[in-house]
Order: sequence, then C-alpha cells, then structure tokens
Amino acid sequence: MSVVVGVDLGTQSVKVVFYDSARRAIVGDASSPLNLYQGEDGIAEQQAHWWLDALRDAFQKVDIEVRRSARAIAVSGQQHGFVAVDDSDEVLAPVKLWCDTSTAVECDEIMAAFGGRDACIEKVGNPIAPGYTASKVRWLKKARPNLYRKMTGILLPHDYLNLYLTGERCMEMGDASGTGFFDVRKREWSQTMLRAIDADRDLHECLPALRSANEAVGVLRDKVAEELGLPAGIPVGIGGGDNMMGAIGTGNVRPGNVTMSLGTSGTLYAYAEEPIVDPNGNIAAFCSSTGGWLPLLCTMNCTVTTELMRSLLGADIASFESRISSAPRGADGVITLPFFNGERTPNLPNAKGCIVGLNSHNTKPENLLRSAVEGATYALKFGIDELASLGVETREIVVTGGGAKSDMWRQLVADICNAPVVVLNQDEGAAFGAALQALELVESGASIEDLVDAHLTKDDSRSCEPRSAAVNDYKDYYQDYQRAVEAVTSMYT
Repeated sequence: MSVVVGVDLGTQSVKVVFYDSARRAIVGDASSPLNLYQGEDGIAEQQAHWWLDALRDAFQKVDIEVRRSARAIAVSGQQHGFVAVDDSDEVLAPVKLWCDTSTAVECDEIMAAFGGRDACIEKVGNPIAPGYTASKVRWLKKARPNLYRKMTGILLPHDYLNLYLTGERCMEMGDASGTGFFDVRKREWSQTMLRAIDADRDLHECLPALRSANEAVGVLRDKVAEELGLPAGIPVGIGGGDNMMGAIGTGNVRPGNVTMSLGTSGTLYAYAEEPIVDPNGNIAAFCSSTGGWLPLLCTMNCTVTTELMRSLLGADIASFESRISSAPRGADGVITLPFFNGERTPNLPNAKGCIVGLNSHNTKPENLLRSAVEGATYALKFGIDELASLGVETREIVVTGGGAKSDMWRQLVADICNAPVVVLNQDEGAAFGAALQALELVESGASIEDLVDAHLTKDDSRSCEPRSAAVNDYKDYYQDYQRAVEAVTSMYT
C-alpha cells in the first residue's frame, strides 16, 4: 500500500487519516476528543499533554497493519495557540488558544508600542487581534514572569506535535503568519514587532527556524514510532495551520476558488499569488503553506451558535434539518448576532450573543434555529464582500466542516453568498490536506497542485447552485443583519 498519514489537531479533537494514494481511498481514520477550559473572562486553554494523549489514543483506534504501512506523515494544527517551552522542551504553561479573548489589553499595548493599529497593518500586514499569538506572549510576561524567564522556545500547536514526532523545533510560514509578529510581505519575523511585545528581551532568540518549502522537518523518532504503531524513520512534513492545510485539502491552491469552513469557528479564505493586505484589517493577510498567500476571514462562533441553539431547543440533527426548512427565509424577522464567545470579525472580543427582532408571533423554535444558521452565514458573507473589494474573485465556494454536512446549510450558503457551493468526496478537510502534503514527500516529482488535481473529486449530488428568488430575498435580510451589528457594536466597545 502507498499509505500516508494526515493528523489534524483541532480544538475539539485530534483526528488521524490514513490515505492509500494507489487505491484513492481512506483506509483508516479515528479521532479522540479534547477537553477545553473556558472561563467567563474570555480564557480558553488546553494542556499540551492532552494533545499527546489524544494523538496516541486516536492512533490506537486504527488497525495495526494499516499503521505499519505508513510511508510519511504531516500535521495540521489549530492556529495561533501559544506553546511556551523551556530548554528541555517542557511546556511551561497551559496553552492559550485561538479562541482565547482574555488578552485584549495586551493587544492594545502592543499596537500602541508599535505606533498604532494602522502602523501594524502597514508594516507587517495585520493588526494584533486577541486570537493571535503575540498578545499571549506579552500576557505570559506580565502574569507569569517566573515561567516567562524560563522560556526558550515559542511554538504553535502543530509545531509542538512536530517536536514530539521528530525532536526538531521549526515553524512553517503559513502558520507563522498568524502569530502577529511575522511580516507577511517579506515572509520573515518582524524584529520591530517583537520589540513592541517585549522591549527588554530579544524574543527572536526564542523563535524556531522558518521553513518555506514542503520538506521533511525530520524523521519519526523510534520511541514515538513505538507509541503510535508507525514505522520508525518515516519522514515528517512541515505541516501547517489548520486553515493552510484545509486549503490543500479543499483544492484551494490556485486563484479563483474560496473555501468556507463551517466548524467551531467559521473561516473563509482564498489562494493568492501576491500578498493581500486589507487596510481595514478585517481580512487577515496570511501566507499559504504552498508558496503563496491566503487572505482569510475568521469568525469565532459558527457551529458554536447552531450547537447552542440545538441544545437549548432540544433539536437532534434530523429535526434540526427539518425545522430549519420549515421556517421562512429571514426567519420571520428573527436575527441572531452570533457573538457568544466574543468575536474577531468584527473585532468585538467582549461581545455577547444577541437575538433581536423577536415578537409574540415569530418566537418559535424553527425561527430561532434558522436564524442561528443564517447569522453564522451572514458573518461569513461579509468576508466574501471584503475579499471582492480587495480584488479576490469568488467563482465557487468549497464548503467543509461539520456544518457542511447539512443540506439546508449548504443551500443557504449558496443563496446568501450568491455563488455555487461545491462539496468534495474527500471531506476530511485539514487532515486530508496534511495527508496530501505527506504524499508530496514520497511521490517523486509531484507538486502539490498535481496531487490536488489527482486526488480531489467533486460530489455533484451534494453540491448546489444559488436560487435567484432566494438570492434577492437575502440581499435585504443581510442588510438587516448588518444594521443590527452596527446597533450593538457600541455596547461592546
């Protein structure tokens, strides 16, 4: 068998996928859930050893003969999380995650030291958002100075798994571009931004070597191979952030297509051949893991919103679908502003979820459920419009993530965004992207574009087109949503 392994370290679970490239088939997959500590003050943290425990557990669920057939492995990981390690590679503190909004004060301090928000965008391509790594580093200095002094390495979640697998510290440029201290135009660390984070210490000394091309960062260590049931010495790819690996896994390696991930967070991104910097800072100016750039919008409350409503109203998956379809477009005037965990876009880290437009006639479970889906989708529709204003074309939208399994949600995306929606037969997203990256290590002469063309196929039965009447209706409903966002913004700024 020509089997490669893709690992996806998410917020809710660690997933492993074994892909046989000769048979064009997934021959093994498993996942293991992760705990998440969240506090009312915006804290969202995990212990790094939870990731390793879940990784081992997920591998143990796959047939041992399949595991022994692996020829290469690559890792996708949730972006932005701050893993501080000492000179023995021991993790010093709980890992603050991408969804941690407790460091808004540190964001403001860093931007002020740099010369302001606009200066950050002008010089490095992005403002400092609460989700990014930069403010978490400053927070550690202020809150845990003894641990901060012991820190010799700054890693991201997928870097930490690479360290476990190979013993090597490194970082690839796609994931690095989400730290806040990476110059996305020059593709290098910003020394000026590092000084804004901490003027008393040279943080550059804590940063790992940057990798650009997909090459083996090392080989699987003997001890780890034994723990996971994999062959020792197989190459480990550079990996990347989950959005960067999701781009590969959805074929987003050329201009023109947009990927929309309907997961815990909502993300929308497109491949670009040159840096795309948004002067307003709404679109993140990230790099891809394939040599280009990946302008991206992230919302923090996508399936978070729908799962909250499902739980509140006692709707299982089957009834969720039928209740949404029974409600009218626009949910009869009910508008959900899905800011339950604060929000990154718009930048409202202290915001709360709001449901507006309720009256004695429209307060029905089906309207609340449909409004939750529409609200999460409106938040991503904003990204389509912002990308268009920056010259990024949307010919079609490839949807992925848990929300993409819903027939109704996919059709709502097509109608609200007025674009064809495509579903792939290979719907493993970031994990499959990591597997394709691993495949590039062992397929002689094959580029990532070649592999995407060869191994990704559309599922026409689940893809859909926008409906003209619905498109026209949603133009008005989307404007209502935008006015509601404007109205509540002053409450949370």
